[in-house]
Amino acid sequence: MSRARFDSKFGDDFVSALPGTPGVYRVFSAEGALIYVGKAKNLRRRLGQYRNAKRRKKHHKMRAVVASGHSIEVEQCSSHLDACLLEARLIQEHRPRLNVAGAYHFLYPLVGVREEPSSEVTFCYTTQPERFENFEWNGAYRSRLITREAFHALMDLLEFVGHPSKKSRRTARSDRAAFAKFSSVRKFRCVNLRWIESLRAFFRGESKAALEELILMLVENAGARSRSSEIQEKLRLLSRFYRHEATRLARMRRVCGFTAYPVPQSERDLLWIRSRPEFVSPQSG
Repeated sequence: MSRARFDSKFGDDFVSALPGTPGVYRVFSAEGALIYVGKAKNLRRRLGQYRNAKRRKKHHKMRAVVASGHSIEVEQCSSHLDACLLEARLIQEHRPRLNVAGAYHFLYPLVGVREEPSSEVTFCYTTQPERFENFEWNGAYRSRLITREAFHALMDLLEFVGHPSKKSRRTARSDRAAFAKFSSVRKFRCVNLRWIESLRAFFRGESKAALEELILMLVENAGARSRSSEIQEKLRLLSRFYRHEATRLARMRRVCGFTAYPVPQSERDLLWIRSRPEFVSPQSG
């Protein structure tokens, strides 16, 4: 049934006429709207899989593309890497409705640190860094959940080793709506500025020393000791962030020789593609 539907829409000889080279394919609806973008090491083999899709869970996306598609255009690329990069750019630009991964790069979060003239330190979590001035940004990270939970865990722990400014405590919730969606701003005083330098390296995925120093500061705080299980959970969230987001981004930058920082949200997925093992020489890794 799938093969008959495919052939009736795109032609009996559509697949056999395709090149066996890397490339990108675009699927359009009957109204001419771009609904899906895909990439392939071998265009003929990949689109042949759509023609032969079965009624299995793993073939659900292919059957949905065929059901909604009316025409397919292909573009050859000189390599599989070029095909992957072109696919990512097209998804970012057009956000086809059947593509999810990579379509919402503008929601990748960043974490900012700003030292104030008053010796206070302001921290910011946001997906819209352009809305905030004079922050030193870290990221862009991929997971909003992991990054957001780590940010709020850090803010909670800093209440034991620093002092939230009265304004920060009073407006912590309203800041999120006042400045930008998916954002949070907190300000602290009496935070060790030498430790802030270690924290920058932590956000960059270069060193975990800031977390180790934070643990020592918490051990000296009676309030933190009395809530040990809660503190341990927040430290776990920070460790998870460092492992899954900070160090991963640091590795991507290192193997690709990407010196710009922070990584722009629009470049994060492209950097991840270039850093994949299949595209990296042993010397780079």
